Amino acid sequence: MKNRPFHERLEFALNGIGAAWCSEASFRTQIIAAIGVVLVLMWLHPAAVWWAMTALAIGAVLAAELFNTALEHVIDQLHPEHTAMIKTAKDCAAGAVLVLCVAAIALFLILLLQTWAAKTP
Repeated sequence: MKNRPFHERLEFALNGIGAAWCSEASFRTQIIAAIGVVLVLMWLHPAAVWWAMTALAIGAVLAAELFNTALEHVIDQLHPEHTAMIKTAKDCAAGAVLVLCVAAIALFLILLLQTWAAKTP
């Protein structure tokens, strides 16, 4: 699978995103939240730096969820038995997603507070 043309590698990546969309409620929820955040940004018209930071936060959350999904699928395939070590690995991956979600929410709240403070006399 190495050294494939770009369009094939792009197709693999899009297939992975599609699989996560179909199989993971968390991924769908995060996509919907991201759309909501973008709509709020369009309404608020913040500085470009806020758009950039928000894009990075959204990308990080979605990428973490994709990594989490991939890890869970691999673990379930290779080691379907439930063990404490497997549980810890899955919990840590889920925790990574949670940390990024909390950071993204904090960023969004700071944006809202900064925008509100700038508009109040």
